[in-house]
Amino acid sequence: MTKKTRGTAFLEKAGIAFTVHPYDYDPKAPAAGLQAAEALQQPAEIVYKTLMTEVDGKPVCVVVQVNHEVSMKKLAAAAGGKSANMIKPVDAERMTGYHVGGISPFGQKKRVPVIFDESAFQAEKIFINGGQRGVLVALAPEDARRAVDGKIAAVAN
Repeated sequence: MTKKTRGTAFLEKAGIAFTVHPYDYDPKAPAAGLQAAEALQQPAEIVYKTLMTEVDGKPVCVVVQVNHEVSMKKLAAAAGGKSANMIKPVDAERMTGYHVGGISPFGQKKRVPVIFDESAFQAEKIFINGGQRGVLVALAPEDARRAVDGKIAAVAN
């Protein structure tokens, strides 16, 4: 089954190899990323969530394992800033063009710096939101980083 989203179209245009993995999104799940991992029967260590943050008032997209949290202190340092915080959901949606629960680092409306937690590069492939609730894409971590010219840093707690 192929799900076409702005995120998958972005990856196709960039010539990145990936596979699409749809699942039944549960809006009532306490942790959407963990619910996705369970629905796809994948270990949480290779399923990543996309979070929209601000470092010194500038947007930064962060990709981190679904079973970990972002350290705002580590994120600020990795982005060369002093402080970091989460962006409000409504602002994240407006900025990315995606709904919360379906935010992808690929094909965002406004291009922002992307930081991948270093843990992603210990796996052969990782699962990341493809740009719609209930759609993950699986790809090599280096391909994901290259697609968005992302940075690698230790940003998880």
